Amino acid sequence: MSGVSRPIFARRYGRATDVLDRLGVGAHRSRLAAGLRGRVVEVGAGNGRAFAHYPPTVAAVLAVEPEPLLRRAARDAATAAPVPVTVAAGLAEALPAADGRADAVVFSLVLCSVPDQAAALREAHRVLRPGGQLRFFEHVRAERPGALRWAQRLVDATCWPLVCGGCHTGRDTVAAIEAAGFTLTDLHRFRFPDTPIPIPPSPHVLGVARRG
Repeated sequence: MSGVSRPIFARRYGRATDVLDRLGVGAHRSRLAAGLRGRVVEVGAGNGRAFAHYPPTVAAVLAVEPEPLLRRAARDAATAAPVPVTVAAGLAEALPAADGRADAVVFSLVLCSVPDQAAALREAHRVLRPGGQLRFFEHVRAERPGALRWAQRLVDATCWPLVCGGCHTGRDTVAAIEAAGFTLTDLHRFRFPDTPIPIPPSPHVLGVARRG
């Protein structure tokens, strides 16, 4: 299986990325891609909004996207990308890439929604060369116990995954990255959007980890 059809979500996603980029997600994508070089695998490329942010030091991007409508949009975006981008069907848990060939694997707001986060991270570990980078920008479980974590558990058990394409607000993604055999080298925690009262999807991380 190399596809996941969610046409209603895919149509909403395009409008949502327009809004989120204006609010600041585009700047976070630029930080995520800064300094990348060589061969990159982007997992869950969506409609290709990250492509414009890759620096010229990137030789090629393999962008993997399982949803057909989003994959079509990503292929359109690839034609205007500043670096060569190939868009392919595939799942995060079974990447269409050879062992140890990638210099970097990029996850951008994806690890919250993959059915098997541990398997997706094992695949990233498999396709990376020794010393290769895992770049990630994700919303995650609140750092401290309390009301926000409780709210995350509540929405994840009820409406949020149904409305948002399988997304979960409260996954401990940083711990999962370390458990998959990566060593964290940079980690920035922040809230987005930075509302006066935090909402379940607001805790985010942006970071770098290396394959040992």
